[in-house]
Amino acid sequence: MCQILYILHVCSVISRFTPEILRKGIHGDTMTENGCEYRERVLTMDTMNPNVKRVEYAVRGPIVQRAVQIERELKMGIKKPFTEVIRANIGDCHAMGQKPITFFRQVLALCSYPDLLEDGKFPEDAKSRARRILQACGGGSLGAYSTSQGIEMIRQDIARYIERRDGGITCDPDNIYLSTGASDAIVTMLKLLVSGEGMSRTGVMISIPQYPLYSATLAELGAVQISYYLDEDNCWSLDISELRRALQEAKKHCSPRALCIINPGNPTGLMTNLSVYQDNVYADGCKFHSFKKVLFEMGLEYSEKVELASFHSTSKCYMGECGFRGGYMEVVNLDPEVKVQLTKLVSVRLCPPVPGQALLDVVVNPPQPDEPSYDTFIKERTDTLATLAEKANMTQEILNQVPGIKCNPVQGAMYTFPRIHLPPKAILEAKEKEQTPDMFYCMKLLEETGICLVPGSGFGQRDGTYHFRMTILPPKEKLKIVLAKIKEFHQHFMAQYS
Repeated sequence: MCQILYILHVCSVISRFTPEILRKGIHGDTMTENGCEYRERVLTMDTMNPNVKRVEYAVRGPIVQRAVQIERELKMGIKKPFTEVIRANIGDCHAMGQKPITFFRQVLALCSYPDLLEDGKFPEDAKSRARRILQACGGGSLGAYSTSQGIEMIRQDIARYIERRDGGITCDPDNIYLSTGASDAIVTMLKLLVSGEGMSRTGVMISIPQYPLYSATLAELGAVQISYYLDEDNCWSLDISELRRALQEAKKHCSPRALCIINPGNPTGLMTNLSVYQDNVYADGCKFHSFKKVLFEMGLEYSEKVELASFHSTSKCYMGECGFRGGYMEVVNLDPEVKVQLTKLVSVRLCPPVPGQALLDVVVNPPQPDEPSYDTFIKERTDTLATLAEKANMTQEILNQVPGIKCNPVQGAMYTFPRIHLPPKAILEAKEKEQTPDMFYCMKLLEETGICLVPGSGFGQRDGTYHFRMTILPPKEKLKIVLAKIKEFHQHFMAQYS
């Protein structure tokens, strides 16, 4: 496919040197200008997939693109009111200074370069994990393809991990699909769900605010986004009556087929009362509840019928290993024939990254109390989560000191979604610039302070309300600087536009 796309792209330049089949077989007649033959482009804004043009992904959108430009300008010596850009727009833990877990990196180093297995500097439990993973790899190498569903031994380890998490509820390794991060598996499942036209088009219920992967993927697939709003006044809680309202409204124009719940929440940091951030739970009285466990506690009427797909990833929590792209999906009660189609679909991409699979295996199979790496592992894990909890509390406390900013408690995950009250004059100027008011706010914040946040409009919000999303990931001292600058900027902004 890449070769064909390349030929289509360059054929206008080399058409007079190509065979007749390439010169005329694709388009038909060529055109002439200044005596030289050329042909119209195959791929234009008019001919491309219209669904792609509807895709938006604010987390890496215009604000981030401008932040990259500013970083280049700083390197060129262009004077700014600040000396660095601070990226608080994305949950990239290690980029923000979070340290990798030693045991995980030791095992991955051993798997990547097996000669290190003879090195006495590595603990024996790390070596035993690495040997076991390598034995499950083709040719004993991370460089070999795995099966499309993922290495069987690792799927077995994940199944045992889920059983421990859920108090013994059975998990079939054949229901586990390893993936390129959780995002890849989510997109795959949405592809399976989407069908129909008009009134029969698939509708998917997603929370607002939401992580824009869902809205972007639904737009790309031509599905219908069914928005249900979280209750901001009640710490972004999920209201069943709001779910019913959204469902009934959606039935008038599509076929609702799936409900998406993010727990703990991204971007809000909510914890759903009795998922990929399940270790990052900070607030008193909050606890992670597996939806699968709840489903099975509801009795056979539900546990044998309700179709559930749940996802986990190595990218967040205390691991923060975003770049390894390790993730998995468990499917429950999926039609056996549909499951065959799911396996076929993942086969098209050959396999998930094998180093990510290896990392995932160590995450679900960490050092045990009788092993040499246990004490260091527990200390690093505990310290990382304690630091995140401290920063979550600090973020909430400082932002709530600023008149015009309201920040709900960060109960879990690694984000906050404060509400900002903007003066009418600022809203008017934003409209004149053809920007949403919170985009206008965040862009000015970036230009004046170097702090990169994401406007709430990129995640969805109730009409007439404005927010921004920021991570709590910067090191504590830098986070204090970020929060102080936001406070100072907001006060200046309000004075300027009041």
